[in-house]
Amino acid sequence: MHLLRFFRASSAIMALFNQKTDLFDGRPKDVLHVAPEPCFKPIFHQKLGSGYITANLNDDHVMVKMDITNIQYPDASFDVILCSHVLEHVPDDRKAMREFWRVLKPTGWAILLVPIMAKVTFEDPSIVDPQARLIAFGQEDHVRVYGRDFPDRLREAGFTVQTTTVTDLVPNPEAAIRMGLTKDSGDIYVCTKLPG
Repeated sequence: MHLLRFFRASSAIMALFNQKTDLFDGRPKDVLHVAPEPCFKPIFHQKLGSGYITANLNDDHVMVKMDITNIQYPDASFDVILCSHVLEHVPDDRKAMREFWRVLKPTGWAILLVPIMAKVTFEDPSIVDPQARLIAFGQEDHVRVYGRDFPDRLREAGFTVQTTTVTDLVPNPEAAIRMGLTKDSGDIYVCTKLPG
């Protein structure tokens, strides 16, 4: 992800956590953070304590090695799941989404983010060469380009999806710009098991 886009997305996510969720309300929570962003890890460790678990498949700087298409935790293990810009690297993203749904508690919520770069999601499993992936998907290690239909994939996995925009978080456009938030910050998808 480009650095500026990452900064904008991170600012929007922190605004969402502070304004629209119970993440930092002081009550104990079991939180799974997949491929944790370095800017968030120390904050979350401090605020969330022992219930905060970091996980990744190919990074040694996490607490748990994890394949998100085969999560080793039992059903309904987590109050919160955070996973940003990972699914575009996962060949069977639908299986990963179903696994997130499985390990989320019935009253829990998840933030599952991907770069939305097209109108409709495009994937072709026959494209395996890194240079061909760069051309087709915009990055050598991506396996698809997500489109505006991404929330439909989340719903297929069982989630109820609420889309939050920058305007929802910061209605004043000038204040949003001061925070580094623009429409390019992207939508945030809050996923629950609760009926919509």
